[in-house]
Amino acid sequence: MLALTSLFMSHFRSHLRADLHLDARPVVIHGNNGAGKTNILEAVSLFSPGRGLRRASAAEMARQPESLGWKLRGVLQTGSQAYEVETSSEGGNARQVRIDNKAASQVALGRIARVVWLVPAMDRLWIEGAEGRRRFLDRIALSFDPDHAEATLAYEKAMRERNRLLKDNVRDAAWYRVLEGQMAEAGHRIHQARGIAVTRLRAAQAEAETAFPVAELELIQAEGEMPASAADLRAALDAGRGRDLAVGRTLVGPHRSDLIGRYAAKGLPAKDCSTGEQKALLVSLVLANARALQAEEGAAPILLLDEVAAHLDAGRRAALYDEICALGTQAWMTGTGPELFSELGSRAQHLNVADHDATSEVTVL
Repeated sequence: MLALTSLFMSHFRSHLRADLHLDARPVVIHGNNGAGKTNILEAVSLFSPGRGLRRASAAEMARQPESLGWKLRGVLQTGSQAYEVETSSEGGNARQVRIDNKAASQVALGRIARVVWLVPAMDRLWIEGAEGRRRFLDRIALSFDPDHAEATLAYEKAMRERNRLLKDNVRDAAWYRVLEGQMAEAGHRIHQARGIAVTRLRAAQAEAETAFPVAELELIQAEGEMPASAADLRAALDAGRGRDLAVGRTLVGPHRSDLIGRYAAKGLPAKDCSTGEQKALLVSLVLANARALQAEEGAAPILLLDEVAAHLDAGRRAALYDEICALGTQAWMTGTGPELFSELGSRAQHLNVADHDATSEVTVL
């Protein structure tokens, strides 16, 4: 089992200081809107690679108005082994990671901790732009393959530089070849990882008995097909350079992919489903992600479910809590009141968050 069994926060968002000691059961966090509940989930999300569930900069996470920087420290329990993890930022600089008191990369952190989340901003996933769906799928792919983060960063960096050349109307092919080689290698890895993630989600949904609807998934391209290999993608970038020069941006690659979902039982595109159905489809995918990781890694990931009860009726809330407990995952869930989690009973540990003079105070109940 993977669990965060202690969490210390200093000058993080609205939390001046908090020192929590927990067990591996689900964690329920309740309190008024604006009290600082989601800030705790964001802190936990930083025990995995990336910018956290809000995708904020390190400077934005610092408590205001002091802006002194922030520090998070915790113990990640993975089976019989415990890791002491610290991540921090000073003066708005990029966050640093230490594992067992040694400097470490975020990729190394991803190899010991899998954290998956669902936040209210995702409720519009199916009806907004493709970028959000790509980001959603990339987080899932990252949970299976920590190296996915390096591939996405390498691709985005090379593409930014190539787009700059395109906008400046640079026509010398020599300037493009190295960048297109980097994009081709990283882009192929990204596409493969996304495809594997979709396959694993499909299998995890098909093999489970669940109260949540199956979401049929398809990975598509904005135009045509994604080139089948790194060499094919490199050739496509070379061949499309004239067209790209005309519009000032790159028109082929994994940044043009989209994740399409359908409510399987109704044969209805996810974008045309009701708000409640769209939420249920998202919950289904997050649970499928957790089941797939449990089957492949031997432990379910830590789940972060912000305002998870929104748009779920009492029956589906109870079903969700039963599935979380059956998975054995440490799920961190927020809501305005304890009544939203009454079906959990003693299967969860409870925290109350209150706001006092713009400072969040956390009480273990």
